[in-house]
Parts: sequence; C-alpha cells; structure tokens
Amino acid sequence: MPILRQGELDIISSHPRRTEEFGAALGKLLRPGDRICLSGDIGAGKTVFSRGIGQGWGATVPLTSPSYNLAHEHQRQADAACLYHLDFYRIGGAEEAESMGIDDILDSEAVAIFEWPERIEAILPPCHLWIDIKVIEILRRNFVFEARGRRYETMIDEYRRLLFGAR
Repeated sequence: MPILRQGELDIISSHPRRTEEFGAALGKLLRPGDRICLSGDIGAGKTVFSRGIGQGWGATVPLTSPSYNLAHEHQRQADAACLYHLDFYRIGGAEEAESMGIDDILDSEAVAIFEWPERIEAILPPCHLWIDIKVIEILRRNFVFEARGRRYETMIDEYRRLLFGAR
C-alpha cells in the first residue's frame, strides 16, 4: 500500500514481473527532458525496472544493463524520440562522467535513466525523480520515489493514479 505524501511514494514489488510492470507504468508518463535516478545495491532491480520503463515509453529495443558500455541510446518508433539508459557503477565520480560527455545528455531533451546516480549527484540537474530500491526478500523490493521539483511531484501523482486509481 502506498504512503500518501506529496512528492513521495513508497511501494512494494513482490516479483520481478511486477517490478517491470511498475516500470512500464512510469514509462508511459515520461516527457522529453525527464530525468529518472535509480539508486540501489547490486541486484536490487534497477535494470528490471528500467526495462519496464523502456517498454512503457515505447523503446524499439528492450533495455538491458549498460554496465560495461556506460550508456545505451534507445529510440521510439512513434516519434523518433530518444531515451538514454546510463549506468555509473564503474565511474569514479562526476568529473569522470563529465569527461565522457554526460553534459550533452543532460542538456538534451532526451529522457534519461541513471543507474547509480549517487556517483554523479554533484552534476545532476536539481529537478529529477529519485527512486531508491531496496531488497526486502529474494523477490520483494521496496521502491521509495522522491520528487525533486514540481514536474516530478505531478508525475508521482499521475503515477499513483495509474497504479492505484483515483485518490
């Protein structure tokens, strides 16, 4: 059951399939320039959730882990929009990310999903959606959504309605 506070949402996924469904619901709400930050330990479900986001957004190719490439670029057939899926696990910090051209993505209208965003937090735009994912049990995950900016408060309200109906 969600905790109903403005700009926050706390939900539990009981299975990876449900985690992907949660991601797909969020993907349907994304607009150009949206920034989604996924924080959590290895194996928490960041990439499973991202794959769902890609499905809901309409990516032509399923999202996979960008751990070894840093970034994957995805297109949407409907309008040729762009989504970047980035993984900063192997990055030493914000300076290293800047030297690899992260500014081009941050300055674009592309949707961007950041895994391990705490490693580049110093250069993240102030407005974004931060999602902490915690392992509860082997299949259960706790997702804590925090809106950082009015756009993301609205997104959480829309997301809550999409998942749980009018409140």
